[in-house]
Amino acid sequence: MPDLNQTFLKYDLGQLQIVAERWGLELESQDLNSAAEELSAALLDLEAVSETIDILPAPARSVLQALIETNGKMEWVIFARTHGEIREMGAGKREREQPHKKTISPAETLFYYGFLAKAFFDTEKGSQEFAYIPDDFLQVIEELNVETNEAQPSLTAEPLGRPATPVEKNFEMLATDHVLDDATTHLAALRLNIEFDNLADSSLQNLLSTASLIQHKTLQPEAVKKFLEASREDALKTLYQAWLGSTTFDELRRIPTLVCEGEWKTQPQVTREFIMNLIQAIPQGKWWSLTSFIKTIKEKYPDFQRPAGDYDSWFIKRASDGQYLRGFAYWDAVDGALIKFMIETLHWLGQVDLASPEDGKEVTAFRVKSRVAGQKVDGKLSVSSNGKITVSRYFSRAARYQIARFCDWGEEKQDEYIYSVSAKSLKRAVEQGLKAEQLLNLLVKYTNSNVSPALVKALKRWDANGTEARVETLLVLRVRKPEIMEEIRQSKAGKFLGELLSPTAVVVKAGASQKVMEALTDLGLLTEIINQGD
Repeated sequence: MPDLNQTFLKYDLGQLQIVAERWGLELESQDLNSAAEELSAALLDLEAVSETIDILPAPARSVLQALIETNGKMEWVIFARTHGEIREMGAGKREREQPHKKTISPAETLFYYGFLAKAFFDTEKGSQEFAYIPDDFLQVIEELNVETNEAQPSLTAEPLGRPATPVEKNFEMLATDHVLDDATTHLAALRLNIEFDNLADSSLQNLLSTASLIQHKTLQPEAVKKFLEASREDALKTLYQAWLGSTTFDELRRIPTLVCEGEWKTQPQVTREFIMNLIQAIPQGKWWSLTSFIKTIKEKYPDFQRPAGDYDSWFIKRASDGQYLRGFAYWDAVDGALIKFMIETLHWLGQVDLASPEDGKEVTAFRVKSRVAGQKVDGKLSVSSNGKITVSRYFSRAARYQIARFCDWGEEKQDEYIYSVSAKSLKRAVEQGLKAEQLLNLLVKYTNSNVSPALVKALKRWDANGTEARVETLLVLRVRKPEIMEEIRQSKAGKFLGELLSPTAVVVKAGASQKVMEALTDLGLLTEIINQGD
């Protein structure tokens, strides 16, 4: 950054005289170069800096400290939004209006004291305007802070916001590690190439990809095996750490109330790290107001996810009515919603508890868990004689994953997963390179041989003979005499007929009933359909 002398050379002599006056000085030099050098030398005195900072108005001191905490430099659009503008004036207007005697903002106060300047600097994003403290001036101020032990705390030294009120934390929603069970179900469904509602959860899909458990919707066998066999606590940490470091899990594009359009980019990992630093400053185990937390971030760090404070180039609209949310006026609907969604994601990952005034109301408080641990594996597995298998949520995830590969899936109940063995499910397992004997070995192992003899017999017979019985719903054509059946089979209706069940009964192919009836009419036979099944 430029130093004091370089900064002052951009001003006119009248501006330097105002700065000198603010410091109780009188410039002797009458040309700009000499005046800039004279004033710079005077302002770099440690004692003079200390005395001048002491007489600054409190808001101006606070802004100066905020600028120091960002290494004396901040993008102007961000700085001005929070700390105020500086009126642009030529020498004549400045002399008439005397703005330094009645400043309109803390920023303008600092400007006329020489603590603050602004200029364009080159960045990776091109030339941008910054607010800055001249370099040598900043060194003196920082030295003063060190000597007087008055340096301000870091961003995370004090938590933002306030503790939750009794109303805000009235209805508690405690975090769980159920994401592990959803992940197990998801992985099993992918392994079987079956359609399942869980697969519609793109957040879970992305999380598992980030954790290197799947790649391009294909399971990574070794990683999946390690994940399923890990303790619930370790598995939960795996998913949490994967989310924390992900550059592809973009919370903003997953908020259900928003629709993001276009090719603009965000930096989700950088944004996540910033918010996590603020969350980690909150006392663990203490209920905290979510509303106050978001409000304080808006006041202190409104542009936490916006490069150069840009609120116009991101095309985001409200899902409910299609209204585009451009400009700082929609901060709460976009940036505030992102903070809330991120905390809800932490709840999903078992890291924070949530609370609201009552059941069904918006979340108004959260609590960082003092210790995040998975539930103990103490669930049960039971098997009935008709092939129904019930697996507790807290039973071995690796075992449930394997069992699921052999079975049809029933509806999930409270903390239980329901499976059933059928010829169809075993046929699918065979296509996956599995044998019914392997399922039997799993059930014997995890039930201490408590498997009904009937199911044992059925699984063994399947391995030996495959399907030995079949229940089907068929559409059957019946006639009174065998001769009629023969006539029909020889006619154009014959191609729509299937297996001959008896001399007077034949299966009608699926979807062909109307064509058969038309063909029979051509033969002079009127038909009726009873309990039509197609």
